[in-house]
Amino acid sequence: MNSRSSLLLLAVSLFLVETACRRPESESGPTALSGAAATATNELGLDLYRRLVTVDENFCISPYSIETALAMTSAGADGATREEMARVLHLPADDDALHDSFNSLRRQLEEISKRSAKRVLEKKRFGGQAGAGEPIILTTASRLFAQKGYEFRKSFLVLTQERCGAPLQSLDFVSDAGGATRRVNGWISEQTHGRIRDLIPIGELNANTRFVLANAIHFRAQWDKLFLDWAPESLPFHIRGGEAVNVPTMQTLSRVCGYAKHEGFTVVSIPYIDRDLQFLILFPDDAKGLPTLETQITAALLAERAKIAERSLFLHLPKFKFEPPTLKLASTLQGLGMKTAFDLPRGSANFDRMATRKPNDYLYISEVFHKTFIAVDENGTEAAAAASTEGEWLGMEEMLDPSQAIEVKIDRPFFYAIQHVPTGTCLFIGRVTDPR
Repeated sequence: MNSRSSLLLLAVSLFLVETACRRPESESGPTALSGAAATATNELGLDLYRRLVTVDENFCISPYSIETALAMTSAGADGATREEMARVLHLPADDDALHDSFNSLRRQLEEISKRSAKRVLEKKRFGGQAGAGEPIILTTASRLFAQKGYEFRKSFLVLTQERCGAPLQSLDFVSDAGGATRRVNGWISEQTHGRIRDLIPIGELNANTRFVLANAIHFRAQWDKLFLDWAPESLPFHIRGGEAVNVPTMQTLSRVCGYAKHEGFTVVSIPYIDRDLQFLILFPDDAKGLPTLETQITAALLAERAKIAERSLFLHLPKFKFEPPTLKLASTLQGLGMKTAFDLPRGSANFDRMATRKPNDYLYISEVFHKTFIAVDENGTEAAAAASTEGEWLGMEEMLDPSQAIEVKIDRPFFYAIQHVPTGTCLFIGRVTDPR
């Protein structure tokens, strides 16, 4: 009887997670090159969102985390397994185009952190500490945990380590699955500054485990203009589209927020201190209209709404902080059509480009774990330990008269995304139905 060796995927994200690839940018430019990665990320994100979201509940996932983890794994697939993964993940057929695109997007995200750090340093150098704020923190890490002595193809290990930034670490799942589980969980906890602990329950890894791909991220960013110091204030929010309950609500007068009115819903974007990143909000005119709005949200719409005209807004936005339980995505991905990767039917998994299939031993994916954390407050968005920060407050010479600005009250369930503006990539998507 054939034995199966499981390939466990971990898409662990505090905000967004990336698996990167190192190749030079093409002459078409980084934004154009990353288009395939952006489209694939948004398409898969919405596919999962629609299948995973439950009625009237808060929700959040990192499409970028899940897409990049699975995209790298698809490099080891072959035959029908590879075709199914490409279809479900919306990947280009050409390997180099795939890796180039995700690499380009990764490099653009890395540049945001560098620019932000440089900007804050210059402000502190020329203007002192006051008002300098804090740089965007966006650190990512990937690692391949493999059964020691298992014969993976050298080409796959070179790809993951040299082009995808995921070094190999040998563990002994066969004789010490519990110890291996603690090692993987410890690495995840370290990379996420303790925000995600004990992600993998004891017993999930066993003597059949041969390979674990883990991705982790730590993200924190301030708003371009912080919310006003006389906020938050308790204002009504229609919990789950019903009764209005007072919740802590932030307020700001700003000229830098995007605003667009559509039939039945409104779009607002709030930039972070590096405007290549923004917090995008879509909310319905009707307090009970979020489910209907969600049926209208497409990858194309999200890409289009990455750049909308700035307006003077008097914005009210509830504070919220969520740490949802760990998601197991195997059954959802199977429902989308990715079956043979999970060895359905038995014997159909084909990861021959990862390791040579033997008569009594072959690889398949056993599970995909995903976990997120998000906190939105007056300072910005945090996905790690809380920090006391300072930013750019509206000076008196800039202060808008509320009567001269469009008043926007986010007082009902809404959809949100963290977007990379140049490409429209949704690094994170979710919904708020109860901000308490």
